[in-house]
Amino acid sequence: MGEWIQRAKDAARRSAEFFKEAWQELRKVHWPSRKETYVATAVVVIVVVLIGLFLALVDFGLTRAIQAIVS
Repeated sequence: MGEWIQRAKDAARRSAEFFKEAWQELRKVHWPSRKETYVATAVVVIVVVLIGLFLALVDFGLTRAIQAIVS
């Protein structure tokens, strides 16, 4: 029984140490401002739309090419 209690204490100590270190690391993080977040989101949306249009154009072209070859 004493060994089990010691393991539980060790686990609790390690868990507390982990959360303490995690909190210290989170304090070092540069959190983006609201404006930076909006700009980054806009860039992602624009790039996704452009890639989607490109892939749609390629798909359309390949479909037409394959139809021309088959028929």
